[in-house]
Amino acid sequence: MADIVLISPRFEMSYWGLEHALPLMGCRANMPPAALPLIAALTPPGHDVTIMDENVGPIDFDRCARADIVGLTGMIVQRHRMREILEELKWRSVFVAVGGPWISVRQDYFGHLADTVFVGEAEETWPKFLEDWEAGKPAPRYEQAEKTDLSKLPAPRLDLLDMRNYAFGNVQFTRGCPFTCEFCDIIVLFGRRPRIKTVLQIIAELDQLHRLGQEIVFIVDDNLIANKKAIVEVLRAVIEWQRERGFPLTFFTEASLDLADEPVLMQLMVDANIVNVFVGIETPNEESLRETKKLQNLRRGGTMVEKIHAIQSAGMEVWSGMILGFDHDDETIFDAQLRFAGEARIVGSMIGMLNAIPTTPLHARLAAEGRLDPDDDSVFGTNVIPVKLDRAGLRDGYLRVLRDMSEPAAYFDRMDSLYITGPLSGDQGRTARLMARPWLRRREQARFLVRAAVLFARLMLRVTEPDLKAEYRRRILKLARTNPRPVLLFVYALRAAMHYHAWRLAGSMSGKQGNVVNSY
Repeated sequence: MADIVLISPRFEMSYWGLEHALPLMGCRANMPPAALPLIAALTPPGHDVTIMDENVGPIDFDRCARADIVGLTGMIVQRHRMREILEELKWRSVFVAVGGPWISVRQDYFGHLADTVFVGEAEETWPKFLEDWEAGKPAPRYEQAEKTDLSKLPAPRLDLLDMRNYAFGNVQFTRGCPFTCEFCDIIVLFGRRPRIKTVLQIIAELDQLHRLGQEIVFIVDDNLIANKKAIVEVLRAVIEWQRERGFPLTFFTEASLDLADEPVLMQLMVDANIVNVFVGIETPNEESLRETKKLQNLRRGGTMVEKIHAIQSAGMEVWSGMILGFDHDDETIFDAQLRFAGEARIVGSMIGMLNAIPTTPLHARLAAEGRLDPDDDSVFGTNVIPVKLDRAGLRDGYLRVLRDMSEPAAYFDRMDSLYITGPLSGDQGRTARLMARPWLRRREQARFLVRAAVLFARLMLRVTEPDLKAEYRRRILKLARTNPRPVLLFVYALRAAMHYHAWRLAGSMSGKQGNVVNSY
């Protein structure tokens, strides 16, 4: 039997990491690594498994040197740190197995540093590898012949992590997406046929999250509504689970824009206490949407802004993914993106430059056109050579959009337009059920009031920029005087912490020479 260490490398500072916000939130990392607790659960009894998340604390390489097997996972933004870890482990003569999204699209990237690589999903190949390892014949490469049957998966081993270190929990209901966006690697890794766990599996995972003290949970599905018929049954079960326990979990998730065409589905999501949904808007440029085959954003039934407003009116805030640098983008795209965010009342947006991930249709097209930069450390932040913009202009425009989106007054004006004068009250779908349960209403009010006060105190103590601290103080105290609902105060304090991260991130990249960090 093997002594196994599984490693999640630290992320390069980016939109997703919330590195500047985490101290304000009293946490060390954004979310736990999703893959490693599941791999641990798929490890047969008798093996000893340890998980090291470098986003929480340093890797104990001496401990790794004593292990029989070290497993390493990582995404594209972690690739450089993955190489550093592999070089250290190679020097220590450790047997290393590498899997995850990046190695799946660049199998040759680490060369001789990996003893075994896993391509694509590994729920079936990981146990097979352990059998081969015990027999003394591990293969250098494993790839499943078929996609994983999610209905057969165990609950992840979250007990191997200290969940108190994380700002949010996470759970997966589905995999796969039916759409064909040219730049997306999700359909390459997970396929276009959506797969879904059973209701019993999902409820068991929610029980585990609740038992471990999680309260805000990210449903990590790349498109929760990829199978609209199947997700209805799941959402109804989640609603019942929430009702029986007094709605202990608040969710956020990802979905495609056609959610706006599904009023029943939106209501079920709100009733399940899904309060935020991340939508891949990508661009207000319709020619760019056609270019990248994001046709679901061009369907009839209203403009993209109108559809975002429909989701907001149903009771969910919309976060957006926005991309700069499509072939049809010229110098007007930067102001167009900013105008769109204001009109759509989008407070938070993951903004990135178009990047061609290996194995995607975009990568194949640009390779054929000779428009890929082979430099793995591009000072321009992307491997794509644009058509209507020069590379420096794209980079500088990207940095300007980051700065302008995080400009404090504009950021909180968008917050006000959504939560004060707009469709969201801050408690979204909670209102009716709280009014029906006075004890639950009092508990919720007390909990959110305490959390808002703690966050506000940390903002005042730890934000060192005087003007920014004054803006946070002014906005939150004004809200406390005019609309002192505890949940709304908590939302504003939390979004102030998240704003601080976006503001610091934009400032750090704008002020330095050298590489620009792109977000994907």
